[in-house]
Amino acid sequence: MFLNHLRLFNFKNHAEVNLAFDTDVTCIVGKNGSGKTNVLDAIHYLSFSKSAFNPSDVQNIMHQESGFFLRGNFTFNGKPNEVECIIQTAGKKVLREDGQDYSRFSEHVGKYPVVLVAPQDIELIWDGAEIRRKFIDTIVSQLDRTYLENLIVYNHQLKQRNSLLKNFSENGRVDVPLLETYNAQLVESGEYIFNARKKFCNEFAIRVQQHYTYLAQTTEEQAGITYRSDLAEANFSHLLKTSIQKDIALQRTTTGIHRDDFLFSLNGYEIKRIGSQGQQKSFLVALKLSEFEVIKAKLNRKPILLLDDIFDKLDDYRIHRLITLVAEGTFGQLFITDARPDRTQSILTAAGIKARIFTIENGTFTSTWLQT
Repeated sequence: MFLNHLRLFNFKNHAEVNLAFDTDVTCIVGKNGSGKTNVLDAIHYLSFSKSAFNPSDVQNIMHQESGFFLRGNFTFNGKPNEVECIIQTAGKKVLREDGQDYSRFSEHVGKYPVVLVAPQDIELIWDGAEIRRKFIDTIVSQLDRTYLENLIVYNHQLKQRNSLLKNFSENGRVDVPLLETYNAQLVESGEYIFNARKKFCNEFAIRVQQHYTYLAQTTEEQAGITYRSDLAEANFSHLLKTSIQKDIALQRTTTGIHRDDFLFSLNGYEIKRIGSQGQQKSFLVALKLSEFEVIKAKLNRKPILLLDDIFDKLDDYRIHRLITLVAEGTFGQLFITDARPDRTQSILTAAGIKARIFTIENGTFTSTWLQT
């Protein structure tokens, strides 16, 4: 899969941008705040129909404009495809492929995969369980459409059940048959999600360990992922039945796969507690390399890899290990942002990597070749 052309109109700080790509490695350089990351986010939008950084579509519209427009022209196995995303301040959102609007955005997931490595990835280690669930769900949803459908159903039914619990609490009456109906729907989708997560986590953890060993160049550190779920302890239907009184009192569902977590560890201990900055960074990059690998294997296409300010966040040794993979052709199309053009050129030249460099200055893009 290859992104040949990208157009941005009124997207974030970019009034109008047209970029053509003709080589595997593209670098976008410029001062902080020039809009480098916004270009990567536009590519992410075309893949997932949403921003990687801002959950509000409207907030990604350029100030004082009525909407934004994104277009990407892709090629896969010689076949051209065009993806467009349109957002308006009124809240209307359109996602289309080859001129045909999607009726459900979920139908687009997994068609044009991207993997983003960004400074915000540290939140996967330091923040709560929700962000780790989202990370795993995003990967598995691209690999298994039934998983995505069950996830959508589960989240909808969870909201409905929570609303019902609130109603029970306020009225002092419990409609047991109605509650059991909601329970049955949650159980069906929840058990599918639980089993899929468990299977995926077992396989994914092996890849993470392999990539961590490569990056850290040591076999003495064991990187691990442990899946924690209420459903591992008891039958989901039983859990829901035994938690009814607690759920009504708290007006929310207190057990289920929406409480799952994934423990990231090093030698059996939580990496956020015992890992150095270097170890944590190696773990995060290992996660993203593993994400790339499983998507490539399952979908039979190399995701576009987006590296946002990666050279600022890794030490020289880990940069060298990562760039070696680039030079060996491990990845397909790759986009790199950096605020220091000289550093990017030096790293890529030393590795013998040919690249096109786009420099942003005062909103204008200029293009040059980096020849090796």
